[in-house]
Amino acid sequence: MNALLSPFRSRRFALTSLALAALLSGCAVGPAYKVPTSVASTAWKEQKTADGWLPAAPADALDRGEWWKLFADPTLDELAGRVQVSNQNIAAAVANYTQAQALVRGERAALFPSVSFSGSGRRSGNVNSNSETTSPSNSFSASLNASWTPDVWGRLREAVSSAQANAQASEADLAAARLSAIGDLATNYFSLREADAEIVLLDETIAGYQRAFEITSNRYAAGIAAQTDVLQAQTQLVNAKADRVGLTRTRATLEHAIAMLVGVAPADFTLPAAKWTPTVPGVPTGVPSTLLQRRPDIAAAERSVASANAQIGIARAAYFPNIPLTASVGSTNASRVKDLFSSANTLWSLGFSVAQVVFDAGAIGASVDAAKAGHEAAVARYRQTVLTAFQAVEDQLTTGATLAQQEGFRREATLAADKTEQQLLNRYRAAQVSYTDVVTAQAAALNARRALVQLQVNRQASAIALIQAMGGGWQADWMSNNPDGTAATAQQQQPTVPRAQ
Repeated sequence: MNALLSPFRSRRFALTSLALAALLSGCAVGPAYKVPTSVASTAWKEQKTADGWLPAAPADALDRGEWWKLFADPTLDELAGRVQVSNQNIAAAVANYTQAQALVRGERAALFPSVSFSGSGRRSGNVNSNSETTSPSNSFSASLNASWTPDVWGRLREAVSSAQANAQASEADLAAARLSAIGDLATNYFSLREADAEIVLLDETIAGYQRAFEITSNRYAAGIAAQTDVLQAQTQLVNAKADRVGLTRTRATLEHAIAMLVGVAPADFTLPAAKWTPTVPGVPTGVPSTLLQRRPDIAAAERSVASANAQIGIARAAYFPNIPLTASVGSTNASRVKDLFSSANTLWSLGFSVAQVVFDAGAIGASVDAAKAGHEAAVARYRQTVLTAFQAVEDQLTTGATLAQQEGFRREATLAADKTEQQLLNRYRAAQVSYTDVVTAQAAALNARRALVQLQVNRQASAIALIQAMGGGWQADWMSNNPDGTAATAQQQQPTVPRAQ
């Protein structure tokens, strides 16, 4: 009777063990995650209505990710599309993100039982003295094995959480790589267009200097002007030509940089000269708290903190025993394949084991302390990333407002310098001033024109830097709420944009 009941008792014991393991799997030893506190304020220091900043109109003004389209340049739009497809830094970030997602799936798989199958077949017989095989026999075996280590202390769940946080950080790194690559593209592109504009400006200037050189040469030939006037005019002309050659080199270097960003060899890439419109868009800045959601590097740093927090739980789980469960069912020594499925040949087993470290000379405690220190370091990096982001935004707000004011002054200076140059040239033709005065006025006028063009591209570069500082409109699905899990408020979503200058 006891022999007949023993299989049922074994099964009941196994079921009881499984139920106990499932009950204990609700335990967890990891600390609850909290988003680290960081320095924050309700407004930007450099964002003042008096300096040209005002609340934006409806949220339609917010860019939705393709921020480069704010500059209304079709060539830039086309190049940005190529960067996202062919840039190798972005390709590496995509691969890293794909790898991180695979690691999440691998960690999650450890939560479930693993099942394996094994089978074998053999035919054997005896050879007599006449070299004849007698009494051949077949032997087949097959077994189905399962093993499962219940996540009693939450170690596996913490590992999944850590991998998920790392994957989210990798997604943010991918967004940061795209933001950086397209930001570099836009900066180089507008610098190249600025070089084109300066080349056109110098071509016009060289043509004017050529006419002035001819005038002075004629006056010298007529005995009206001194030879020094001719030499000064020649010096102005040759220096302008040298400056143009330098701009050609600068443009070529920028073209090579753009080729690298779009993933092609410089020899296979050409960007024809085109007219440049120095558009400076209004950039939505939002309030400082929104920055914590919109910048991918901040998001990546925060996810690194979450991953480090999960590592503490993984380290603590080593204090507690592992309880693996095993089960198998199979058949062995069957003479025919169909006999493998006969109940008379079926063998089964259920079991569990417990493994617990009794003495490790403080190794587990050291691992826990190391995990805690790693978490503290991640928190410090997160806070430093936030501070750096706030500084970057404040710097670009200051730069943008300052450059906007400077542009008005540069325009006035250019107009004044142009008039001075023309008047002195007319007076020189009337023999009222020396040619030295003309040369000085021409140099001042050229410098004023070039300074205005350079300031215009600096304003565009500042707008690009501000967009990058604000995160470029990036928003991941898992960041639809604040890092602490609360929904973003309407006040947080209210943007602020610069008034058009």
